[in-house]
Amino acid sequence: MDTAVRADPELALTGIPGLDDVLSGGLARARVYLIEGSPGTGKTTAALSFLRQGAAAGERGLYITLSETENELRDTGLSHGWQLKGIEIFELVPPESLLDEKQQQSLLYSSDLELGETTRMIFDAVERIRPDRVVIDSLSEIRLLAQSSLRYRRQVLALKHYFAKHNATVLLLDDLTTDTLDKTVHSVAHGVIRLEELAPEYGAERRRMRVVKYRGRRFRGGFHDFTIKTGGLEIYPRLVSSEHKTRFARDQLSSGVSGLDALLGGGVERGSSCLILGPAGTGKSLMALYFVLAAIKRGERAALFAFDEEIGLLIDRTAAFGIDLPALMASEKLVLHQVDAAELSPGEFTAMVRHCVDDNNIRTVVVDSLNGYQAAMPEEQFLILHIHELLQYLNRQGATTFLTVAQHGLVGEMKAPVDVTYLADTVLLLRYFEATGDVRRAVSVIKKRAGKHEKTIREFEIDERGLSVGRPITEFQGVLRGVPNFVGPGADLMGEPSA
Repeated sequence: MDTAVRADPELALTGIPGLDDVLSGGLARARVYLIEGSPGTGKTTAALSFLRQGAAAGERGLYITLSETENELRDTGLSHGWQLKGIEIFELVPPESLLDEKQQQSLLYSSDLELGETTRMIFDAVERIRPDRVVIDSLSEIRLLAQSSLRYRRQVLALKHYFAKHNATVLLLDDLTTDTLDKTVHSVAHGVIRLEELAPEYGAERRRMRVVKYRGRRFRGGFHDFTIKTGGLEIYPRLVSSEHKTRFARDQLSSGVSGLDALLGGGVERGSSCLILGPAGTGKSLMALYFVLAAIKRGERAALFAFDEEIGLLIDRTAAFGIDLPALMASEKLVLHQVDAAELSPGEFTAMVRHCVDDNNIRTVVVDSLNGYQAAMPEEQFLILHIHELLQYLNRQGATTFLTVAQHGLVGEMKAPVDVTYLADTVLLLRYFEATGDVRRAVSVIKKRAGKHEKTIREFEIDERGLSVGRPITEFQGVLRGVPNFVGPGADLMGEPSA
């Protein structure tokens, strides 16, 4: 995925993968910014990344902490493998005089003394170090000392004007533990970034961020998923497919199975999406895999993202058909990913696919299945939008995408957990049906946007030879319903199967 941004000397890079892309290059220098979020959302990690990026560029960094000790901050850095070299940490602790019992009995409230003393100590540290980048952690402590909205606003404005004179780029952290409705800093800060943590009913927590405001610059709006990993935050910018357009020839791609190609009018078009729909066990994954094998035979690379089936089982199952997946992976012709829907956000999955396609020049992508993908995004209306942008992006990169969806039921009326048939360019419908005492399989094309296709229904078989598709079924009616009526002179459905 190409989210790299061109360095602009007027902008300060954040050092957080993906965030500079969201911010259209970084943070304007000599401005004050707010990063807000509940405890545990990654504010401290983001701030340390910001200072480390500056240190790597030869800039002086200062971390002023009112809520954590220096040892705690350095331990946080070590948990990510950071030594925090070139970063000054100023641990702001209350002066001993304010802890004196006699001072506490004074008619002058200790909070007034402590706020003024706190501000003076911050200014002294800045004068001594002359930093280019500053982090103040956290505003909740200053808000408590101010005791009123007026004094708090004046204090924040004083800090803003002071840092502006020193040309420092400042991050103010707010853990939202005192007054979540107080938007004082929102109006003062040049930009506001909000970090959120969501707790689904099952699975790992989900984190997302949003740029609430950024004066004078365009940014990528909306929510963007992110994770906290060893090494810091990683943000997955929301995909906008219209920003990624390439030119390529829309030639037809064979499946390697002549009967299936005939049904499809020659094959599927490059840069299109194909949905393979059917009940469990009909062979959706194997049919998609045949398109992968055909792509590899053409000298292309392919990727398969498995949500439902364990990779070891998939390897053993396909080996029975003479398909050597480990050899294909070893030759780097096939990239095979096991995806755990309970541990992955949709934004992270989209980033995974983009990385895979861009870095490996992938031209065939299989997502098996959308049922598993839906588990990562319970809100179906947003799932449709995620799939739409991902499919449009892959199509515009010249990649052909195959999606599988398992329908509920075996014969008769079928229901899909999510309807994406209108998004796909081609829809293959797989069905079981009963005939002459056997359970058989049928395939038909119910939609194809580009080019002609057969309107027939063909029987197909899966045996030790693999997948084979027979001639069109003309002797039966009601095959898609599951219990057909025999109307022909003979019951030879497959005829001479073509492989």
